[in-house]
Amino acid sequence: MDEFDTLTPPENAPLKPSQQARQWAMLCHLAAFAGLVVPFGNLLGPLIVWQLKKDIDPFVDAQGKEALNFQISVAIAVMVCFMLMLLVIGFPLLALVSIGALVLSIIGGLKANEGVAYRYPFTWRLVK
Repeated sequence: MDEFDTLTPPENAPLKPSQQARQWAMLCHLAAFAGLVVPFGNLLGPLIVWQLKKDIDPFVDAQGKEALNFQISVAIAVMVCFMLMLLVIGFPLLALVSIGALVLSIIGGLKANEGVAYRYPFTWRLVK
């Protein structure tokens, strides 16, 4: 079996998700910005949106999982950065992780709104 066989959509799958599905998928990615207001909001935002809307479309389900997995990975990276602050290297790493999370979350939201299934780099896929 070729590795690219898994990338082709099924014959009966729609070519592009509906506008509503794309908007909810975008919100799954952008809900991480709740972390700017609420502690652990970067985890709770995508989790709540995904849990409420995952049944409306497979695209929303997949993008919600992807956004949640990315935010879990970011949270783990931030914890590691805090531990590394004892060695001073944690400060620039925390800035790098924060800026990367901000940029990649925006890219994920924009791609989801276009109907493109976005996969975050450097992400542990814990939620399947």
